[in-house]
Amino acid sequence: MFYVDSGEVVLQRAGSQGENIVLQRARQCFVAEASLQTSAYHCDAVVTLSGEIVAIPIELVRHALQADSAFALRWMAMLNRELKRLRAQCERLSIKGVRNRLLHLIESEGQCGRLPLGAGLKSIALELGVSHEALYRTVAELEKQGVLRREDGQIFVL
Repeated sequence: MFYVDSGEVVLQRAGSQGENIVLQRARQCFVAEASLQTSAYHCDAVVTLSGEIVAIPIELVRHALQADSAFALRWMAMLNRELKRLRAQCERLSIKGVRNRLLHLIESEGQCGRLPLGAGLKSIALELGVSHEALYRTVAELEKQGVLRREDGQIFVL
């Protein structure tokens, strides 16, 4: 298991037509926590923005969960937050239109209307399930309309 302290890791797998499907963009969180009870992980982790990643032996986590109830409760709270984030992602993928998906992403994953771009708009396009060209056009249009702005590696709603 890994913890992304800084930088960005994308969990992805190949789709039926060979395209990459982004399951998670990980920043300051655990990666591969689903491997806690499996022998192999179900997707690939790709570093998209260099940083610091800490490897954590699975056996230590399993032992801590069994031996330390306070740790187990904190772990459950972290998994609950991740479950809520994944439900928001499912909701976002059902939303029509690149504009609405992008604004939903900023609202649900950002803080105070700001979302770090991480590896850039191409990575976000994969997460939104849209082409990067469509996302570039939408961002340019929203900037022109004064709805959002890109600055200092972030995108934010005005």
